[in-house]
Amino acid sequence: MTATRRQAREWAVQLLTSAEINPPEDRIEFKYAFWRQIRSLDPEDGGSGGEDVRGKLRTFAEERFDGVLDQLDDLDAKLSEHLDGWEMSRLGTVERSVLRLGAWELINTDIPTPVILNEAIDLANWYSTPKSRFLINSVLDKFARTLEPERSERTAESAKKRSSAREAQKSSQMSAPSGK
Repeated sequence: MTATRRQAREWAVQLLTSAEINPPEDRIEFKYAFWRQIRSLDPEDGGSGGEDVRGKLRTFAEERFDGVLDQLDDLDAKLSEHLDGWEMSRLGTVERSVLRLGAWELINTDIPTPVILNEAIDLANWYSTPKSRFLINSVLDKFARTLEPERSERTAESAKKRSSAREAQKSSQMSAPSGK
């Protein structure tokens, strides 16, 4: 199975939605049961086709799940400011999960804002109704604007680091003996 970050975000939304519907007493056991269930599903159904989900993508999904739950009250308060007459409790469970995930990523990662918004819109479109994408886009876009310029600086700094790392890698490849 070849999973992607998009798949890991789907798993994070599934974890968050499941946790809201049936709050776990033990978060570690809850995640273990989730991954056991994912392993049992066919890839067409979002599962891993019998393979254990391990490594970076599992960590990616769990980091988002744990991060959202750890900051839940703060995320809800910040998102509520941008709901224009709505309350978080009136939204669907999936919409709340997608909004919380998107807000968490905007606050805690250097992933470019358009990528986060696009992923959130796609998740809402896939797991909820087509109309929910408009709500997700509007709320997260307004929220993202409140994080500027801090977010722009963090994203630019991260891009510089990635560029420097690529240049260093190219330089080391060019200076390495050719092996002939």
